[in-house]
Amino acid sequence: MNTPREILPSARETAAPRMTAPLLRRPASVSVVERASLYNSLVMSFLRYLMLLSLVVWVGGLIFFAFVLAPTAFEVLPTTHLAGNVVGRALSKLHWIGIASAIVFLLSSLVYAWLADGRMHISPVRDIFVCVMLALTLFSQFWIIPRMDSLRAQIGDFAAVAPNDPLRMQFDALHVWSTRVEGVVLLIGLVAIYLAANLVGSANR
Repeated sequence: MNTPREILPSARETAAPRMTAPLLRRPASVSVVERASLYNSLVMSFLRYLMLLSLVVWVGGLIFFAFVLAPTAFEVLPTTHLAGNVVGRALSKLHWIGIASAIVFLLSSLVYAWLADGRMHISPVRDIFVCVMLALTLFSQFWIIPRMDSLRAQIGDFAAVAPNDPLRMQFDALHVWSTRVEGVVLLIGLVAIYLAANLVGSANR
C-alpha cells in the first residue's frame, strides 16, 4: 500500500521546474540592455568624433589660409590684383567649409545632448562659441567679401591707384575688418577645439 506514495513526486519536486523557468530568461534581457548600451556608446563616440573633426577642419583651414596661402599668393603671383582675386576666391570657399563644419558640429552636439540627457539643448559654452564663429563667418561671407569684390573690380590694378584714393581707402578698411573677423574666428575656434577635446577626454575616463 505504500508503493503509490513512493512513485508519486512530491510537491517540492513538481514546483522546481516552474521556479527555474524564469531564471533561464534573465540572461536574454540583460543581453538586450547591454547591446543597447553598447550601441549608444558607439553613437556618442562617433558624435564626439564629428564635433572634434568639424572644428579641426575649420580651424585648420583658417591657419593654412592665413599663414600659407595668402602670403604665398602675394609673393609668387605677378600682380597684386591677381593675388587678391586668388585669395578672395579661396576665402569664400573656406567660408563655405566653415559654414558646413558649424552645421555638422551643432547637429552632432544636439543629438549628443539628447542621447546623454534625454533632451536636445545647446552647451552653455562650447555650442555658443561655435554659433559666434558661424555668425562672424556669415557676416564676412555675405557682407564684407561682396563689397571687397566690387571695389576690387572697380579699382583694377592696385599699383596704379594712390593710397588716398576713396575706393582704395574703402577697400583697405574692409580688408582690416575681414582680417579682424577671421582672427577672432580663429581664436574662438582654438578654444572650441580645446573644449571639444575635453569632452572626448572626459568620456574616455
